[in-house]
Amino acid sequence: MRRLPWLGIGLLLLMALAAALGPELWSQDAYRQNYARLYAAPSPENPLGTDNLGRDVLARVLLGGRISLGIALAATLGALALGLVGGLVSGGRGSVADLVLTRLSDALLAFPGFLLVLLVVVILGNGALQTIAALAISGTPLFFRLTRGYARSILATEYVTAAAALGATRARILPRHVLPNLFGPLLVQAASVCAAFLLVEASLSFLGLGVAPPTPTWGNVLQDARAMLTRQPWAALGPGLVLGITALGLQLVSDGLRDRFDPRAR
Repeated sequence: MRRLPWLGIGLLLLMALAAALGPELWSQDAYRQNYARLYAAPSPENPLGTDNLGRDVLARVLLGGRISLGIALAATLGALALGLVGGLVSGGRGSVADLVLTRLSDALLAFPGFLLVLLVVVILGNGALQTIAALAISGTPLFFRLTRGYARSILATEYVTAAAALGATRARILPRHVLPNLFGPLLVQAASVCAAFLLVEASLSFLGLGVAPPTPTWGNVLQDARAMLTRQPWAALGPGLVLGITALGLQLVSDGLRDRFDPRAR
């Protein structure tokens, strides 16, 4: 891979370590309110200042990273699992199953992605699990289409036809010949989708439709800073910066994986 993907990996490792270890190592409590220090300027005690309730912004950014990254990763894995299973069933069998799953995928793709997430969140309600479900539903058609297309292409190759002629069943062909060839494309798609989910989750929390306060996420930490953005921008600097860095890292990794697994990209 080129150097930029390695930069993306480094950024992701940095953000993951900060989210995993930061809340344990940082002395401030992400939930403790201090009304004597509302929107306080950055200081050694509060390097990113405090928010509208006097809570330490750095502590909330570190803890919010766990939740935001966890939601994006869980939703990506859920969408990948659903799309992979549906795509293999559709691409491997055809007939009625293919027709039903393809039409269902088309129906979901007819909605703009963010609008579909909003619709599901409104139906299911606020919360981490509801956000994961909404994101996974919106991302499933992407993995389904990718899996179905590659599965059909691989099943039409000569070596798979030869394996079937020698008596290999679909139950043997799919895991032995189709799945290994899907690994690269699905990994590329997963990194890109995870970056999008991270931004969508932040947008939902910013709008008050994601994880409910006082539980911190990068989106609702930004929402808390919005009221005083022009006078005290440091409250929004931390969550905005880590959100952008993480999304950039995921996209760089996705581009590097595409160059690695797709000869046409090279």
